[in-house]
Amino acid sequence: MKSRLLKYAFMLLVAAAAVLYYMRFRQPYQIMSGETMNTYYRIKIRTDKENNLLHNAVKDELQQLNHEMSVFENSSEISQINSDDSGDWLDLSPEMSEVLKNAYQTYIESNGYFDPTVGKLIDLWGFGNSRKTKKIPHDEQISEALKTVGFNKLLFNPDFTQIKKAIPEVKINLSAIAKGYGVDRIAKLLDNFGYTDYIVDIGGEVKTRGSRTANGKGWNVAVAMPNSPNNENAYVVGLKDYAVATSGDYRNFFYYKEKRYSHTISPKDGYPVEHNLASVTVFHPSCMRADALATAIMAMGGKNGTTFANKHNLAAILFIREEDNQFKAILSNAAKKLLGE
Repeated sequence: MKSRLLKYAFMLLVAAAAVLYYMRFRQPYQIMSGETMNTYYRIKIRTDKENNLLHNAVKDELQQLNHEMSVFENSSEISQINSDDSGDWLDLSPEMSEVLKNAYQTYIESNGYFDPTVGKLIDLWGFGNSRKTKKIPHDEQISEALKTVGFNKLLFNPDFTQIKKAIPEVKINLSAIAKGYGVDRIAKLLDNFGYTDYIVDIGGEVKTRGSRTANGKGWNVAVAMPNSPNNENAYVVGLKDYAVATSGDYRNFFYYKEKRYSHTISPKDGYPVEHNLASVTVFHPSCMRADALATAIMAMGGKNGTTFANKHNLAAILFIREEDNQFKAILSNAAKKLLGE
């Protein structure tokens, strides 16, 4: 009898030790990941309870986003707008209305450097689809495509619930704003589920809420050094209730006759931008806005982009490619405050 009691006491002691070990060393996070919009997504939530229904809700939301914004889906809302040649007013979904309204705002602020109507030019250079061969178009082809470029060729009613194309050939590509919008949208979904501490990452566009740990210091977000062979980080920023997006020319480009052509197409002349700005990272409460503004600054170049960031009080880190192929970081005034420099 005594030996049996000792056995039970020992088993209880082992169980208690296991519980204490679990409580001390477990990671109180729910992590989700997958693919969307031709890239990855990763979500990390600080929570003590795992919600098995949440990932399905996230996947459904991202699938719906593709049905709205993807130019690779013939039945998507954006594809239907692009293929319409009626000249009539078209109704917009609330989601598309929000994105196009913000796109128009950035187009005006940036003096046209952010322009989602460069869709035909992107396709012409072979950057519209990763499976297509990159190529050098003829000058005549670029001149013809430029006739379709200009956000002012899209007409909207006062509340942006309807759109009409001034010319039927206008083609919209939302790749420079859709990922950021997707991040905001998933963040809103998590808010609606009641989560207060999380980080959402879609293809490098990131939004944070609350903190990674109970210390309340936010989430650590890395800003990569462009083209680093060892994936070095130039900065690690603690972000709380903030978003960050990066645009760069060092991942999507091609060489032709020893000349480098970037995927960032200037809406001004129809050619890939030629300047020494390698990448720009923008911090903003809205990831959609950060995404669009990073693209606009990337098209402007280092000098004009820095001036623009300071004028609009944007926290931006710009990496300039120097002659020896090294990179120099330029921080806007707001970025210096954010980083404590």
